[in-house]
Amino acid sequence: MALADPVKFLREVRAEIGKVTWPSRKETLITTGLVFALSGLAAVFFFVADQIIGVGVRALFGVGF
Repeated sequence: MALADPVKFLREVRAEIGKVTWPSRKETLITTGLVFALSGLAAVFFFVADQIIGVGVRALFGVGF
């Protein structure tokens, strides 16, 4: 089993990092905002769905009203 050359490895890593297309600050902020907005929307949806299902179950079993 051959030992890897750490200096060569670091040079290759640096070369690969140079090929990466990094998002701009604006793109990062827009994407972050969308993630928060959609997470909030999903939270509201599941809260409402949970409440509706809970009301249905309570009505079905006659508990809580």
